[in-house]
Amino acid sequence: MLHLVIADAELETVPEEIADHPSVVNYAKRKRKKPTEILLDSSYHHSALKGLPDGERRGRPDIVHVSLLNALESIANKEGLLRVYVHTRNDEVIYLNPETRLPRNYNRFIGLMESLFRQGEVPRGVGLLRLERKSLSELVDEIGEDNVFVMHENGGFLPPREFGRLLSGLDEAVVIVGGFPHGDFLSNVPWKKISLYESSLMAWIVINEVLVNFEANRGSP
Repeated sequence: MLHLVIADAELETVPEEIADHPSVVNYAKRKRKKPTEILLDSSYHHSALKGLPDGERRGRPDIVHVSLLNALESIANKEGLLRVYVHTRNDEVIYLNPETRLPRNYNRFIGLMESLFRQGEVPRGVGLLRLERKSLSELVDEIGEDNVFVMHENGGFLPPREFGRLLSGLDEAVVIVGGFPHGDFLSNVPWKKISLYESSLMAWIVINEVLVNFEANRGSP
């Protein structure tokens, strides 16, 4: 089983300190929601983000959206070989049922995430997606696996095919991919760091490379 963690993801509802910013208030009115119930999105709240620490990297639910579509629609997931989690910058963890089919439409995905942050699970009583307060290290401890790899541009270089071969030879492994546009992890990541390329790659590209090469090596001698 391969456990994929999208970590320190820039996925959050609007913080209180910018809830009264005009760009946030106007956007919330259009959606008929409270400002603190809407998802922070740099596409709509760029000017408000200037008033937040790390504002240049926050409000990127699109990274999570594309990454999850790639992971949940992968052959590895369809074959029951994958478990996917999202860990946010605010130490929340989203547990995703492998049978979850996320909306392809971005606006529908945003609405789903807003419901999840408000309710704690969606759909209610079914819980295909569940949200819990938890740090990255607590999640890794919960998974209980010793083979933990962090995808990092400064990690030891390993070609994607070789990394896929390594993963396929393990009964269980955890692969952590950053869910942020640039910079480094906010969480402590003391585990083995791996680089698949000579420069940085977007999260969904890393996920594609990991999963495709993991799948290709399953059953190989």
